[in-house]
Amino acid sequence: MLVSDEHQIMSKSDINRVLTRMAHQIVERHKGVSSLVFVGLHTRGFPIASRLSNAILEFEGESVPVVPLDISLYRDDVTDRDSDRVRLTRFPVDIDGRSIVIIDDVLFTGRSVRASLDAIANCGRAGRTSLAVLVDRGHRELPIRADYVGKNVPTSRGEKVKVRLTEIDGLDEAVIVRRSK
Repeated sequence: MLVSDEHQIMSKSDINRVLTRMAHQIVERHKGVSSLVFVGLHTRGFPIASRLSNAILEFEGESVPVVPLDISLYRDDVTDRDSDRVRLTRFPVDIDGRSIVIIDDVLFTGRSVRASLDAIANCGRAGRTSLAVLVDRGHRELPIRADYVGKNVPTSRGEKVKVRLTEIDGLDEAVIVRRSK
């Protein structure tokens, strides 16, 4: 019988703190927000993107457009492609020449990011694309690196990082899940 053991690596206050830091880093690197568009990967990347946009609104007085992105049709490692569940992406602004920040909860193999790049390319030609993740756990299968990282967490392949967000799960935390026999 498999038993799961969880170890918290980020609390609600940790998540709030790193999102504030990341919001400042993004604004600083892009010299403002006028050309920015946040693309939040479905499911937990979108609320993180919304929180980053809200944080920027607080200290810049201007929000960043946030677009949810469902990459189901672009994944190369998923065989279930039920088109009834796929959410079509509609960008609220023309992305040609804009600075896109792809936002996800956990960076692991890089396959979600690769799929999001394909999906974004189908919507226009961004001027610059960068990546922000709450947790980078390593183990890349593709040459992808995050530009903005909340926390680097070394893990084994047998472990899983789960991010829980109030908007979806009712609480904010990140945990490492270990399975044991």
